[in-house]
Amino acid sequence: MASSTRPTGLDALFRPRSVAVIGASRRPGSIGYEILHNLITGGFVGKVFPVNPKADVLHSIKCHRTVTAITDPVDLAVVVVPKDGVPAAIEQCAKKRVGAVIVITAGFKETGVVGAQAEARILRTARRVGMRLVGPNCMGIQNAQSDVRLNATFGRSFPKPGPVAFVSQSGAMGEALLAQADQINLGVSMFVSMGNRADVSANDLLEYWGKDPAIRCVLLYLESFGNPRNFVPTARRISRKIALVTVKAGRSRAGALAASSHTGALAGADVAADALLKDCGVQRVDSVEELFDVGLALSKLPLPKGRRVAVLTNAGGPAILATDALVRWGLEMAPLEETTRAALREILVPEASVQNPIDMVAGATAENYRRSLQLLLRDPTVDMVLVTFVPPITHDPVLVARTVFEVAKGSKKPVVGCFMSRDEVMRSISREAEQDWVPVYLYPESAVRALAALDERRRILERPEGRVKRRRVDKEELRALLKPGWLGVEARRALSAAYGLDVVPGGLARSQNEAVAIAKRVGYPVVMKMSVPDVTHKSDVGGVLLDLGDEAAVRKAFVRLMSSEAEGVNVQKMLKGGHEVVVGFHADPQYGPILMFGLGGVYVEVLKDVSFALCPVSEVRAKELVREIKGWPILAGVRGRAGIDERALVEAIQRISQIAIDLPEIQELELNPLIVSPNGACAVDMRARVV
Repeated sequence: MASSTRPTGLDALFRPRSVAVIGASRRPGSIGYEILHNLITGGFVGKVFPVNPKADVLHSIKCHRTVTAITDPVDLAVVVVPKDGVPAAIEQCAKKRVGAVIVITAGFKETGVVGAQAEARILRTARRVGMRLVGPNCMGIQNAQSDVRLNATFGRSFPKPGPVAFVSQSGAMGEALLAQADQINLGVSMFVSMGNRADVSANDLLEYWGKDPAIRCVLLYLESFGNPRNFVPTARRISRKIALVTVKAGRSRAGALAASSHTGALAGADVAADALLKDCGVQRVDSVEELFDVGLALSKLPLPKGRRVAVLTNAGGPAILATDALVRWGLEMAPLEETTRAALREILVPEASVQNPIDMVAGATAENYRRSLQLLLRDPTVDMVLVTFVPPITHDPVLVARTVFEVAKGSKKPVVGCFMSRDEVMRSISREAEQDWVPVYLYPESAVRALAALDERRRILERPEGRVKRRRVDKEELRALLKPGWLGVEARRALSAAYGLDVVPGGLARSQNEAVAIAKRVGYPVVMKMSVPDVTHKSDVGGVLLDLGDEAAVRKAFVRLMSSEAEGVNVQKMLKGGHEVVVGFHADPQYGPILMFGLGGVYVEVLKDVSFALCPVSEVRAKELVREIKGWPILAGVRGRAGIDERALVEAIQRISQIAIDLPEIQELELNPLIVSPNGACAVDMRARVV
């Protein structure tokens, strides 16, 4: 703040040396009053200039009629005038060469076309002079760092500074979230309510915070993505530096993508958001409560080396809840070395259990907690420790908490506490935790969720970057075959051949003799399918006949399947063995093509054992897709059956991904089934729709 150079860009927002409040008021309860009040009482280290043409003094500070009347430079202006006065206020800020503006006023893009036009006008003015703009329709920003102390919001909460930055798309939610952060002692150095995101976006904020060594974790409350395709590269890069956690609202948005393929039916809007966040290394939570549970752990604790957890408790109930939650989140119970268990037997009462979870029983003292936790942290089979305490009448929970914090302080292994106590005791424990950097939770499930987030963060950082493989193809030649509607057999075979997809031997027959000739060429038995492009699921209408073993059967099947609507009958070699999987994509207008992988066949929409990713898909992400489904152990090989050729499957997934990127006119495409075996991956049926 001592530099003579004026702050620019986002520094003008977060580190201004002077702030003007345009629309400041003397009426308590008004937004103009509250913002001015918060700037003063929050301890802002710079100059504050109230602007109101109807007042000479506000809060004992000289008031100016316009921002241009201020003789000093103005780095940041907070605009709280009525909507019709905002354009003039922004023009005056531009004339004054203000570095950044926050438009609190609502009534812009969120109200419709007229409001959007007014918003576009003020944005043009700001960009003309390089002035950054937050809002409109927001609650403002905060920077609680000691050398700034900027509270440019109308909210009541101003949390203590810490290693967390926080962005909320909703102003009302932002106020509630800040209050909760303050209550649980989550240090939040910087907060932004984005509002309509006319200019400053989540991408801008991530870039800015990614350069700040004091920020370890960014929490995001998002209701929508402005431009998901712009968000991806930024978030992917920044998530390698700092932890990014979001609660993305809108999981149940009506109007999921309507489509005819299995992929389209399963790939809803929320699936796209989930895939985007996973691809970027952004950790998604399901609730605001989880957002804070996870934020506490990621901002305060070291990352574990593995997923093995030791549970130390004085009661069986919390241990059972914790164990169930650990299994649910994919963590493991640490086995403990025999030397650790022997040492625990020496210091605990005979009734105690020294198997993980370690139940010291209700009489456990603070000293029992101290010595037991020390042993667990020294055990090489333990990666993380969860300490739970149910307060009996005879023991002081704050003393136990203090003991736990003393042992855990400085440990390279993360320790979380679960103290199931009354609210006033919980507040005391939270103050202890603030000093000694141990997150404290009220219930075991919340503590385990935090540990799971630490493990997820570890895996994000250990994840290889991956490489998107590309095959050289003649896209213009292929486009000549892509007629609107569902592609026929020959176009699908040409597409498969161009991208190197192995296809089951066969061909399209337009007569009985052709069908017999194809069957003889590929070898009996064969499968015959009606070829009517508009029929989505052939098996539902009796359009698939299996295991045809001779010429007579082929001729009879042709007559049954051929119709005036059919382009012919598809005759294929019948493959035996292997596993049926599905690989496909559906083009989302906002997110781009979404790729799906899962167990295939006719029951794909019933089982819904599928995983999703945004295209393009690297070989690392393709392998993750394969291993994310519940049926992966089946594909890997069970009960003596050989595992599939995973390399061939990963290759096929990447080639489908390339089709999605190369040929955007294909709205949806699906290989179902794709037969995978120890010897490769072979496509049996493809559907593709062109728009």
